[in-house]
Amino acid sequence: MSPSLDRPPAARSWVGLIVLVLAVAGATEWWREHQAQQLGRELSRLARPGDIEMISSTTCVFCTRARQFMTVQQVPFSECFIETDAACAERYQSLGARGTPTLLVRGQPQLGFSAAMVRDRLAAAAPGT
Repeated sequence: MSPSLDRPPAARSWVGLIVLVLAVAGATEWWREHQAQQLGRELSRLARPGDIEMISSTTCVFCTRARQFMTVQQVPFSECFIETDAACAERYQSLGARGTPTLLVRGQPQLGFSAAMVRDRLAAAAPGT
């Protein structure tokens, strides 16, 4: 008799459930990564140098995530830090920004990073439309 058949039915059920949960989790993670890559390709296609400016803080984990996403996806953007750049801090204040990252997408402010929102703004304000 095979070792798996030696287990009681309840143990086989638990093993099957665990395998199913792991498979679903893996598929979900793959899908999220696929969606992020697709969104990144769209941003990279729509964005031109100067279209996206990110006002950041050196201690902001959300800024780090946004920077990593845009760098990996090769989305052109510029960035300044409010703690180390006086002009950046002044711009941040003049916008009345309430947190970082604050993005300026073709001049329109956006609090926080949402790749989908950036894509939508770029698509809506496409040059020549």
